[in-house]
Amino acid sequence: MPTIRRTVVAAKPVDTVFAYLADFANAEEWDAGTLSCRRLSGDGGVGTTYENVSSFRGRKTTLVYEVMECVENERLVLRGANKTVTAVDTMTFDPAPDGTRVTYNADFTFKGLAALLTPFLKKPLATLGDEAEKSLAAALARL
Repeated sequence: MPTIRRTVVAAKPVDTVFAYLADFANAEEWDAGTLSCRRLSGDGGVGTTYENVSSFRGRKTTLVYEVMECVENERLVLRGANKTVTAVDTMTFDPAPDGTRVTYNADFTFKGLAALLTPFLKKPLATLGDEAEKSLAAALARL
């Protein structure tokens, strides 16, 4: 199972950073790969669903994400799925001397024929992680 793990420090308080990232529709602003993201149901807490359209390796893909865990100012877990992949995104929030440390972890499980390609996706996923880290840092700096 390929994993992306990145850490970004934002010069903002934990509650500000958490509130921004907990509204997953904001992924359009902070995730370089996201083309659109809209809330389908819920109030932002556990059980809320989002439709996320992103671009990966030149192709559009749509995942429906569900908030699986939401511990205010501490931890957020979302699970996205479609017919070829399941992604579990975990964000943890820790106070840092200069603001908030956000650790973003994305675990990917590919299904069907896509599972056979998993070994070849490690480098493109690492590039995706690098781009997401940069865009997340830039978005948090604008808060």
